[in-house]
Amino acid sequence: MRATNRLSAKSVTSLAPGKYNDGAGLWLHKRDDGGGQWVLRVTVHGRRREMGLGSIADVSLKSAREAAEKWRDLARRDLDPIKERAKAKRAAHGNLQTLKDIAQDAFESRKAELKGDGLAGQWFSPLQLHILPKLGALPVSEIDQKEIRNTLAPIWHSKAETARKALNRLSICLKHAAALGLDVDLQATDKARALLGKSRHKATNIPAMPWQEVPAFYASLSDGSVTHLALRLLILTGVRSAPLRFLHEDQIDDDVWTIPAEAMKGRKDATVDFRVPLSAEAMAVIAEARRQARGGFLFPSVKRGVISDMTMAMLMTRAGHKARPHGFRSSLRDWLAEATDAPHEVAETILGHAVGGAVERAYRRTDYLEQRRALLARWAKHVTGGTGAIFSIVLKEGAA
Repeated sequence: MRATNRLSAKSVTSLAPGKYNDGAGLWLHKRDDGGGQWVLRVTVHGRRREMGLGSIADVSLKSAREAAEKWRDLARRDLDPIKERAKAKRAAHGNLQTLKDIAQDAFESRKAELKGDGLAGQWFSPLQLHILPKLGALPVSEIDQKEIRNTLAPIWHSKAETARKALNRLSICLKHAAALGLDVDLQATDKARALLGKSRHKATNIPAMPWQEVPAFYASLSDGSVTHLALRLLILTGVRSAPLRFLHEDQIDDDVWTIPAEAMKGRKDATVDFRVPLSAEAMAVIAEARRQARGGFLFPSVKRGVISDMTMAMLMTRAGHKARPHGFRSSLRDWLAEATDAPHEVAETILGHAVGGAVERAYRRTDYLEQRRALLARWAKHVTGGTGAIFSIVLKEGAA
């Protein structure tokens, strides 16, 4: 039997620098500065492992021997003590990991996939507003379907889409926690959905202004302010609010505005930039906006950053309109359907919609730029008080 307990408490502090065997694989490594480290040597599956047990300043000889026996027992059962200790630490740490910590880590890891690195807050805000205030301080291991049900029940029917997004984001957070090795119930969100039941909320379309009324509204946007100019360009181009609000001078080349692929919502071909042809009226609006640009952004807010969608919406509300800025896309689409015979694929492309299946899009080599230019020029003529008469767009094979 190997000799054990070779060292004494007194010798631990008085020994010269070097390596000293206490027996049964427990070693003391003394340093030149008088400090030292306890190290346990064990053999697992025929491979020697060295495991640190702490410094002599923190761990006494007695405690080192007790710890060594604990880990030797695992080695005798063919378990790697280093891996088992790491696993125990992860489990202990996991019980202390709150949902708030996990949610923030999940958000950080996904920023590169999100529009503008997630700075607009659309990914994180459902969690921040509706989940974290009630569940954020809980360890993720304690979150179950009942906790989730009780959290989302107040908005499940009244704010169905928001609740759905919050639940989906929470599901992502739980999967993120599981990937970190934490003990979570990955089915909790599905169970909560079953407990909450089917939502009674009926989706409603965003209020839109009839295309016949757009010219009068456009004419009212005449004071040259950032908000008026932004709404004018929004109407003229038919783009969504976010790309317009973050419009940067670098995106404009002559009479074409190129929206980066990552800024295009809902595009399946998200690696392709989207070109917007600019009418003469749109170019005039841009020229005026450039005089108020800040940091290259054409529509800056008063304090910092860019104008918000709420700013434009509030202007319309104060003017007595129920329609919202996003609704001008519907106004344009209705005009295309009722006042032109624009082909479906051209009309949809104007709005930045992906048209056709994946195979069809892969073989299509045109974005109908010139056809869209003609239509948007006529739309500009309509909204500035000109005619909205029907005209024809003829598709040419291979036109670009």
